[in-house]
Amino acid sequence: ADVLASEGIDVEIVDIRTLVPFDEETVLESVRKTHRAVIAHEAVLTAGFGGEIAARIADKAFAYLDAPVKRVAAFDAPTPFAPTLEQAVLPNSETIADTIRQTCSF
Repeated sequence: ADVLASEGIDVEIVDIRTLVPFDEETVLESVRKTHRAVIAHEAVLTAGFGGEIAARIADKAFAYLDAPVKRVAAFDAPTPFAPTLEQAVLPNSETIADTIRQTCSF
């Protein structure tokens, strides 16, 4: 968020602590405020929880969106045990920041 702030992009981070119960209202409130959503998580992209969050945003806050909901997640592959390979598969601050930049320039 600090790197993006230096570029003039104000980022609001919603840290979802639990999936059940899911704090849907906090997520929707953020979308209504920012008009955008980038969902980052370490699960795989396909069938990851981010897809459920994106679906709820599309269902309940679509009219507020100025850009498509984007997801940043691990590759659709088993997570490697070796730390260097794991770093290559999981999302990182750079991939998240790039996705936020794309969403803001939509």
